[in-house]
Amino acid sequence: MTAGSKEIDAAAERLRAGELVAFPTETVYGLGADALNPDAVRRIFAAKGRPADHPLIVHLPDVAQLVGWARDIPREAIALANVFWPGPLTLILKRDVEVPDEVTGGQDTVGLRVPAHPVALQLLRAFGSGVAAPSANRYGRISPTTAAHVRDEFGDAITLLDGGASEVGIESTILDLSGEARRILRPGAISAAQIEAVIGRPLSVAVGQGAPRVSGTLAAHYAPHTPMKKVAGERLRDYLNAFRHSGRRCAVIAHSQPPLADCPHHWTMLPADPAGYARGLYAALREADASGGAMIVIEATPDCIAWSAVNDRLTRALAGAGITPL
Repeated sequence: MTAGSKEIDAAAERLRAGELVAFPTETVYGLGADALNPDAVRRIFAAKGRPADHPLIVHLPDVAQLVGWARDIPREAIALANVFWPGPLTLILKRDVEVPDEVTGGQDTVGLRVPAHPVALQLLRAFGSGVAAPSANRYGRISPTTAAHVRDEFGDAITLLDGGASEVGIESTILDLSGEARRILRPGAISAAQIEAVIGRPLSVAVGQGAPRVSGTLAAHYAPHTPMKKVAGERLRDYLNAFRHSGRRCAVIAHSQPPLADCPHHWTMLPADPAGYARGLYAALREADASGGAMIVIEATPDCIAWSAVNDRLTRALAGAGITPL
């Protein structure tokens, strides 16, 4: 059941008291704290087991609050915010002096966005200020896209607002506007072409050298506990038949191949378009991880710009699967 106004007001009071609140956004569920309260922000890192130098994204109630959290704001930031906020775009800007180091990982930049989910917006407006919120899961693991996923991670230890399933299903696009270059540091639902159409110039290629550290860009991230393997669609059936003949079961996430006849494997079919695939990806990974199979087999997705955000998440999940997070 979607959280009502009483639950939202109570959650805002918990934020004011320095407590954590998990809440829905259109991308994934976030684990939030008062972004101006360093002690509260440190509770996020403790709950997730997240290294303290990893910056957080601050979620704002509206575009007008951008000025209170960033300085030297370029005109492009205002233009992009007016087009894409509320929505799945995070802007990296020079931080205001009041933003705590705990939020920024000690950097001079801060990530800001206005989420496009009615429950998130009601919470932020009731609270009246910025809420720092990474995804509501243990560090390095699969992001949650339902309230049930958050409960799987934290039980009843954290206040949770239910807003149904996240519509986008993967984390926001992160765009660096803090220097001369304009570059995407993490792909998401807002594409480079959409951004370029607003700012009127091409984006630079993101590189690690000199780029701000941002959320969700570890080589191993978004990962299940079960080992994963990516297999090309034309090889999938042969691979799974060989796996079956070895006497083992696996969990399959496919988008073009229907289940094998008499298939002993756990099989999930996701949509064959990138937006639909992204919407169901994390739920499918969680279900596959819980299926008891010896491996999660992913049918390879198309290698093209339209699938770049999905492929980014899959590459990081493959790198981290079955590995104990740092």
